Amino acid sequence: MIKLDLKLDARLTAIVEQEYPRFSAVEMNRRRALVEQTMLDAGVDHLLVYGAGFRGGAVHWVSDWHTTYEAALIVSPGKQDTLFVQFYNHLPLARTMMRSTDVRWGGEQTIKTVIDALEARGAKPGGVGVMGPLSIGPHKALSAKFGDVKDLNGAYFRLRMIKSAEEIDWARIAARLSDLSIEALIRDIRPGIDERELGAIVEGAYTPWGGSNVIHFFGVTSMANPDLCVPRQHPSTRKVQNGDVISTEITASFWDAQGQVLRTFFVGADPTPLYRDLHATADAAYEAIFKTLRPGTHVREIAAAAKLIEKAGFSFYDDVVHGYGGGYLPPIIGSPTRNNDPLPDLTLAPGMMLVVQPNVITRDEKAGVQTGECIVITEHGAESIHTAPRGPFRIG
Repeated sequence: MIKLDLKLDARLTAIVEQEYPRFSAVEMNRRRALVEQTMLDAGVDHLLVYGAGFRGGAVHWVSDWHTTYEAALIVSPGKQDTLFVQFYNHLPLARTMMRSTDVRWGGEQTIKTVIDALEARGAKPGGVGVMGPLSIGPHKALSAKFGDVKDLNGAYFRLRMIKSAEEIDWARIAARLSDLSIEALIRDIRPGIDERELGAIVEGAYTPWGGSNVIHFFGVTSMANPDLCVPRQHPSTRKVQNGDVISTEITASFWDAQGQVLRTFFVGADPTPLYRDLHATADAAYEAIFKTLRPGTHVREIAAAAKLIEKAGFSFYDDVVHGYGGGYLPPIIGSPTRNNDPLPDLTLAPGMMLVVQPNVITRDEKAGVQTGECIVITEHGAESIHTAPRGPFRIG
């Protein structure tokens, strides 16, 4: 395995090289103030922050604990937080990393343990809220004990729309880890490997730096006889051949921060005229959209910039723009090939992070390319947080 050069400045490299990377006390206090104000606005005295499935989500954002199998955090203003973790063998690490938190095992049933702890804190009916993907069984158990449980997930996602400078720093690290995958693919794509092996190349690039996989989607097809327009979510065993085009969408995470990079590769041959036109249109759409990105831009202006794809005689299948960082966030500008909800009445603000990703396709949906990456809205405009060249890439 080749450990690619991380190429981050010393400040960001120092974060990566921590034994267990953590956000600063200033950042965590900022989040805590936002959460407590959200609780006050919702009229709740106790908050259950829930996570599962090795995703950080709300638990990581509120506490800095990156959820393993299951985590339930109880927040009560003025009291020490309690974190319940599953499984029992995950308890020692959680206690090592969360020294200012009361960390306990979740017991045989985490939700039962949580309910007992809320009762011990004096929780009353109507006074409990939830952030995170609590499933229906635990929700019913919580409601049976505390009545109407307030859903604060909408508020949580609104809080995640604007990133702090420190959160953007972590996203830059995740973006760089994602870019390492592109560098590895440029070097290692060759005829005879399949999409599973492409995934191994991707993950091998960032794993040595503490990155982990969120997605790596691939679409491999012949330029002469194409049969797909957007990367597949599950890898096939089709072998890469000379004359193929490969489109990809890659997200690596650094703890719970994420980048996203989308690129197209041509194997053993130059792009055909069709694919040259598809990629030129995708590049033009990216540039047109990027020029609109600044504080105060309304979503309608972004959608108008994307119209050049249809004017060129093509369409797009994937969302051309979506918010990112802490979830799949507004604004979402979807494909004209589906029945879209109305565009949100939303203007851009500093600290927002978007993915601009023109997936330009033929109208018969047989051929397509992908390009794009994460963009941060700044006080003066927009900035890509990625370093990988935009391509397209000619391999071999």
